[in-house]
Amino acid sequence: MNFLKKVDKAVFYPAAVICILFIAWMALVPESAGQTLNNALNFINSNFAWLYILSISAFVIVCLVIAFSKYGNIRLGKDDDRPEYSTFTWFAMLFSAAMGIGIIFWGVAEPISFFSNPPVGEAYTKEAGQWALRQTVFHWGIHPWSVYALVGMALAYVGFRKGLPGRISSIFVPILGEDNLNGKWAKVIDIFAVLASIAGIAVSLGLGSMQINGGLSFLYGIEVNDFMTGIIIVVLTIIFCGSAAVGIEKGMARVSNTNVALMIILMSFFLIFGPTKYILESIATVLGDYLQNIIWLSGYADPNGIYQEKVGFNWIGAWTVFYWAWWISWGPFVGGFVAKVSKGRTIREFILGALIVPTLVCTVWMVLFGGTAIHMELYGQGGIAEAVAANIDSALFVTLGNLPIPMISGIVAVFLIGTFFITSADSATFTVAMYSSGGDMNPDARVKVFWGVIEGLITIALLVAGGLQALKAASVLTAFPFMLIILGIIYCMFKLLKQPSGKMSTLKK
Repeated sequence: MNFLKKVDKAVFYPAAVICILFIAWMALVPESAGQTLNNALNFINSNFAWLYILSISAFVIVCLVIAFSKYGNIRLGKDDDRPEYSTFTWFAMLFSAAMGIGIIFWGVAEPISFFSNPPVGEAYTKEAGQWALRQTVFHWGIHPWSVYALVGMALAYVGFRKGLPGRISSIFVPILGEDNLNGKWAKVIDIFAVLASIAGIAVSLGLGSMQINGGLSFLYGIEVNDFMTGIIIVVLTIIFCGSAAVGIEKGMARVSNTNVALMIILMSFFLIFGPTKYILESIATVLGDYLQNIIWLSGYADPNGIYQEKVGFNWIGAWTVFYWAWWISWGPFVGGFVAKVSKGRTIREFILGALIVPTLVCTVWMVLFGGTAIHMELYGQGGIAEAVAANIDSALFVTLGNLPIPMISGIVAVFLIGTFFITSADSATFTVAMYSSGGDMNPDARVKVFWGVIEGLITIALLVAGGLQALKAASVLTAFPFMLIILGIIYCMFKLLKQPSGKMSTLKK
């Protein structure tokens, strides 16, 4: 246990104890724990949906303001520093860490869910199809990437430009003071960052393992159940812990490049064998529709319950607020990981690179996959919406079953889910280990493995306690305090950017 001498005890031990107690609670009284989480989720959705919506819209505005201001020319590091990774590898790691499992799981499932049960208009119509694709792109567009850009830019700035430890609390030096960065409030901030990260990755690990189980069922007839999903989580946890222990340079960068190559193969497959003309026209139409309505979409909170009355549940809470919370809970670990691999880039390059390119990739991906499924429902043999309603994990594989060589494409899809699982969890374990080791940019491999095991156990516990709903609840609840922390990051960043360049020790107090 010598590696524990290197951790920040005031962060590591409280966060670890909270996680272990949470796992025990989920395991011992799963039904009661699941219901408690659901009740808390309903409370947040009923009373604070507006705050999530306004906050994440503010993140977008702040990112654009900083990028196009005079501060955009500031380099994340010394003035003569240059990027350590090629632009392709940087984008590959950014995308693999931030979105991987999610876009595969929801690429078909979300558009088809909206198409078959829209909160406006009639289901199973051409209008419903276009609305479904636009709303999906909104959920996966510039708003989530603004969270990662904002947190990552702030961490890279204080770490590489100001020479402060690589942890969330370092950003709050204008409020806490440099002498109090090891004080109790700094530790509280870092504990929340650790807990939010673990909850956020648990959602993705849960989704990924459920979908792999669905894929194995499609390919080989393996039964879909909690036990099999748990086995998948255990196997992949062992793999990503090994990758995390090896290190970013040898592990994450290589797997990320593989991910992007497989993504291109799968996207090309859908474009060639799917409804090509319909897809290309839909990409142009949906992108224009999204840009034209982005301001309205950014602020809509359904105050009169129009959506809820139409579908019979809190649609904004179940979809938009869940996504905003999920991205926020991913903020500390994706931001921390992206900061680690972004030394030498300018603030403008960092923000615009993290906003524009991933948004375009997500748009193309969602329209390729979701548009193909919707086209099959409108003009083909259909059956996808019915299958998704029965088992949401099957969405991608049911769609592949209606295209040529489904067994081969299914194997590629399962492998891609697995590699995205590894890269997302790899980045999470690195960042959580960094935060719980006092901001050490090279945390001990055993600390990373410890948190990797915790992530796997929490994912299993949440699936047992309530499945997808419990995963959503954990993400939304832990994201709430970190959302407030990000609002504080905005204030602190503007204060820091106005100060002279150089490390904190050289600044006038």
